[in-house]
Amino acid sequence: MNEQTKLDKDHYKIFGLSWAGWVFDFYDLVLFTFLASQIQSSLHISAEMFSVCLGLSLFATGLGGIIFGALGDKYGRKRVLQWTIIIYSIGTLLCAFAWSYYSLILFRFLTGLGVGGEWATGQIYITETFPEHLRTKFGAFMQSGAPVGVILASLIGGIISPIIGWRISFLFSIVPAIIVIFIRKHLKESDVWIQNKDQYVNKNIFVEFRQLVTKEHRKIFLISLILCIFGMSAYWFTYSWLPTYLADERGLAAIGSTVGSIIIQLGCLLGYTTFGYVSEKLGRRPAFTIYSFIMALSISLITVFWNQIAVIPDLIMLFMFLTGFGTGFFGGFGVLFSELFPTKIRNTGVGTVFNLARGIQFITPVIITLVATYFDLSYGIGIASIFALLVGIWIWVFPETKGISINELD
Repeated sequence: MNEQTKLDKDHYKIFGLSWAGWVFDFYDLVLFTFLASQIQSSLHISAEMFSVCLGLSLFATGLGGIIFGALGDKYGRKRVLQWTIIIYSIGTLLCAFAWSYYSLILFRFLTGLGVGGEWATGQIYITETFPEHLRTKFGAFMQSGAPVGVILASLIGGIISPIIGWRISFLFSIVPAIIVIFIRKHLKESDVWIQNKDQYVNKNIFVEFRQLVTKEHRKIFLISLILCIFGMSAYWFTYSWLPTYLADERGLAAIGSTVGSIIIQLGCLLGYTTFGYVSEKLGRRPAFTIYSFIMALSISLITVFWNQIAVIPDLIMLFMFLTGFGTGFFGGFGVLFSELFPTKIRNTGVGTVFNLARGIQFITPVIITLVATYFDLSYGIGIASIFALLVGIWIWVFPETKGISINELD
């Protein structure tokens, strides 16, 4: 499939499921933050306890990414993508029935496992099946599911949930599982995986993890992990407490903070959809630097330097939009990492890198809460600008992978 010059219906089916999986992946993660105050009040838990719950959910995404990354190399991209979507759908659905703090932690942990496994598998599924000249664009297009999911979570969590309640809000999460049930028989497996499975994947999954730290792959694994930690930190320091920051510290009411979040996500949508074109035109490294530097500047202006730009309200909206636009560098992670790891450990490598970095973010909500205790949320969230700058700098230790053939890696 990846050697075809034009896309066919199978390509669009693969993209459709991967994109929809990513939409609800982020919907499930972010909806939880919008429902924070309702959940805290209903289950009688403190902000610190909620932060721990959110942190453990992020930790579970790391664990899920590592586990399902290896399973994707062993059992195939299609099958594991379906497993992960069903798991996170069930986990979020069960949150609607949480009766205590500890039951909520259990269900969020289950959600995190599925969420963590979905991204890498979906990205690799696209990378291995789409033609070389289109894989960067469609890899970035898949990432555009994230802002769509966040916008959906903003609407449900910020506007509808006060009317229907937080428990019913979680019920919408069964939709992606239903999609999988109806579409699963109509998907083709990655032909790259099929061609290599007999040689590479009929082995104990722990063998794949050990290969990541062998001399052959150690450098790529480590520099990729560092880049992803920088990128994840920039993202989660920005977005984990953003709705609360806009509402509580900047005086925006529920509708106002929802509108602000949607403006940022519209910027994300444009950033993700354009990143692939910029990356193909200028190369992977310049594209990462341009987008991450835009994010760094913009997030610092809507947090630490808010008072300086607040005198011109339109500037606030502009830099909110540009914060989201700069986040578009995330659209390059999937393709970049897929172009660095060979088929035998591609799902393991990409899943481990991306989700180990995301799992480390379990400390992010706690750090922001601690910083806010001594200063305010703007300084906690503003730390993201430092990590965004590091992304734009660190990307230059990578080789340029523009134009590389996936088949050449094997």
